[in-house]
Parts: sequence; structure tokens; C-alpha cells
Amino acid sequence: MKILEVKSPAEEKEFLDFAVRLYKNEVNWIRPLDKDIQGLFHPETNKLFKLGGKARRWLLQDNSGVTIGRIAAFLNPKWKEKQPTGGLGFFECINSQEAAFKLFDIAKEWLESQGMEAMDGPVNFGERDKWWGLLVDGFSPPNYNMPWNFAYYREFFEAYGFQIYFRQFTYMRPVKGVGFDEKMIDRANKIMGDPKFTFRHIEGKELSERAPQYFMDVYNKAWAKHMGKSLALKETQLMFRKMKPIMDPRLIYFGFNNGEPISFFINIPEINQIFKYVNGKMDLIGKLKFLWNRKFNPPNKMLGLVFGVVPEFQGKGVESAMIMSYNEQFAIKESFPYKTIEMNWIGDFNPKMMRVCEQLNATIYKTHHTYRFLFDRTRPFERHKIFE
Repeated sequence: MKILEVKSPAEEKEFLDFAVRLYKNEVNWIRPLDKDIQGLFHPETNKLFKLGGKARRWLLQDNSGVTIGRIAAFLNPKWKEKQPTGGLGFFECINSQEAAFKLFDIAKEWLESQGMEAMDGPVNFGERDKWWGLLVDGFSPPNYNMPWNFAYYREFFEAYGFQIYFRQFTYMRPVKGVGFDEKMIDRANKIMGDPKFTFRHIEGKELSERAPQYFMDVYNKAWAKHMGKSLALKETQLMFRKMKPIMDPRLIYFGFNNGEPISFFINIPEINQIFKYVNGKMDLIGKLKFLWNRKFNPPNKMLGLVFGVVPEFQGKGVESAMIMSYNEQFAIKESFPYKTIEMNWIGDFNPKMMRVCEQLNATIYKTHHTYRFLFDRTRPFERHKIFE
């Protein structure tokens, strides 16, 4: 076996094509868009390079020159850990522990040469909500930008010495026909009966002109401390512009207290139900397939992207009221086209969000593991801290 670093356009293409060949007989795998993966490894499309980030990709070939594995490793300048920690991701491999270990070794060697003391994987060279974690339970088709992998990968990671840093759960519930926790209903009714609180979806000019500000205000109070980063208005405006081609305004919902935004949830149609028809290509034919299926074969599943309540209103029933209000205004109506909702990326370090999902009578549908490997094998291992 030999390791080949990805440097040329042909090698970059092989990095993508290997996964296509590996999963060619797997009905649950949906080919990611080529541009979504390629864009992560180019400075023009990934701003982390400009901040000092680094990335490498490798192919593993057998003695006859046939690709049998791939892996990437990266340094994310935004990561702030007790020990310098790098990442590995986009791991794909035939069912061979020897091949898998060779790929893990090359990632480890490079990260050590960059001064790292640990590596997390499989993760993304970018935000946590994309390509993050190893699927270990719930091997149904993946949601957009979520990883899917063979079950045998888990054995490779754990046999090599990776330990679970945290688990990520995907919760699912039917939109209709499932009730809510009685305590949740009681809390919701108290808030909904108070005229200071209003809950509504955002549409028209307000969606483009005011919603990014609302989102930024709530997010920076609710999440910035935990995520280690505040959002600027330009970032949220860009996020909303990027979502516009797939956005359904009925799935964008905010809560207000005396007219000030205090909560939100943002859902989108689960567009992998459409992207599965384009075979990874958003060229002219791919775009036509996308548009045709969006109109005549639209998604019947919605995907929860992000949920937040400002700290002063947390635990007081606002989240319950927002969800109950949404259910009454939209979800229970016959004309509402979505049959299920999935909530991605609920970390086991976030018990508050897990409780919210449980109060919705949602159940865990999929589980991903994010692993950590300490280079100093005598060093005590610590799991991700729990959000209080």
C-alpha cells in the first residue's frame, strides 16, 4: 500500500470518485454535491485558510494503484482547546483495518508535525453542523450535509484508540398525530395567555430586511458563550441569502416579548430528498433535475437547523409556547405538506435541548459519535464539558 497526497485536479477528482465507487451498491447513501466538499479545501471558498487554517488530503492505493481509502486532516484556527487539537475527516475506506490504520497514521503524523497534541474525527474543516461525526446508529438516508458511512468504520476508530468525545443525536417526530408533554402544554398556555408575548413566522420584506437582525440578537445571547463565537450582522445576512433558494417562510418562526426578539427556530425543507436525483452535480442538467423535483416531487420532511431562547427567558415556557403556537398556526393544518421533522445535531453535552426534544415526544432516530485521540496515550481523557 502507498499513500498519495492530493495535489492535482485528477487526484482531487479521485478523492471524490472513490466514495462514489465505494458506495455504489448502498441504497441509503446519497452522493454529496461535489462543490460542497471541494469548496472546503480551497482558499477562495473557505475563509479558514485566510485565518491561518491548513488542510491536507491523501489517497491510499494498493500495490496495483487502485484507490482503497481516503482521508483529510486540518488545523482549524478557531478551535480553542486545552491541548492543541486538529481534525480528521472525509474518511472512507474498504473493509480493512490495516488500510484504515494507515490512513489514521498519516493524519496523525501530519498533525503532530504541526504541533497538535490530539485529533478529533471524523469532523469537518468548517462549521460543526456539516460533515461532523461518525454514524453509529440509524443507517437511513442522510440529511443534507450530514455524513453517512458503513457500520464497520466504528470498529476501526475504536480499535485504533479513538474515544468518544461526545455523541450527537438526531431526533424525529411526525408533524401530525403525536401530542406534547402535559407539563409542556401547561407552560405554553401560561405564556401564550400573556399579551406581552407574540409568536409568528416572518415573511416578505421582513424576512430579508429584519430577520437576520432578529436572529443575530437572539443567537448572540443564547449561543455565543457556548459556541465561543458571536455572529455579526453581515454573517447572518449572508446565511439568510444562502438559504433563500430552499427556504420556506412557513418554517422560520420567532418569539417576541414587548416587540423584542427573544426566541427562534429555523427549519428548512430536507433538500437531500431532492439532491439525491442530481448525482453530486449542480451543472445545467443537475439544476434542471433539482428544479423539476422541487416542484413536482418536493420534500415531505423538514429539518430543524437551529433553535434558541435568550437566557433570561429560558426555562420559563417560552420554548414550549413557541412550539405550541407554531403547531396551531401551521403544522396541524391539512394543507401543511411536511410529514415529519428531524432535529439534527443535538449534542449529549446539551441536556436542555435534549429535554426540549423529549417534551416534543420526539425520539432519537440517529446517533453520530465525535471521537478524540490523544497523542500522549498516558494523558487522562476528558469528554466534552456539559452545557449548564
